[in-house]
Amino acid sequence: MAIRIKSHWHNENSGRSLEEIGSALAFNAWRLAKDKAINLHGVDFVYETDEQRMAVIAEYLIFQVQVADRLAHDVLQLDEETRRSLIVGFVKNLAGHMQDNSIDLFGPGSYGSAFIGRLNERAGEYAGFNFTDDGPSYPFYRHLGYEIQRIMGREGENRWVIDQVMDKDGPELAKQIQRTIIDLME
Repeated sequence: MAIRIKSHWHNENSGRSLEEIGSALAFNAWRLAKDKAINLHGVDFVYETDEQRMAVIAEYLIFQVQVADRLAHDVLQLDEETRRSLIVGFVKNLAGHMQDNSIDLFGPGSYGSAFIGRLNERAGEYAGFNFTDDGPSYPFYRHLGYEIQRIMGREGENRWVIDQVMDKDGPELAKQIQRTIIDLME
């Protein structure tokens, strides 16, 4: 299912702050991650709990942060301060989305902080993978698939989830977030 990405500003003549860009990027990243999580269920992969589904959404969000950070550095060639401000704003807004949506599902808790903790852990893992002008490398996608398979398990049809994520969902997500960040930065 294709979702509509809002990557153009209503008033294109007005300048945007990095915080506004980070917020818009987070809004779109959340929608994309949720769509990919729903898609997994739609192609017959099985979630046993809402916690599992939210953990998959978090992994898709973390992947998008890694792609956006590499794009900001390698493709957009933002200076270090601008890049850091953009990514920090992006992550803070994502943590807010995780917090709000998790409270709705699970009740009170510190879900945003847990998300940032997982993001920091994964950032170290993704740092070892290449990113080229064509996007993430095969190991970059494989890591995303591996993490989602760990969450969903290897039983029944779920043993093939790594293939779905690596071959279809990961590349689509990378293209969509790349187009979004480039459009928002224009």
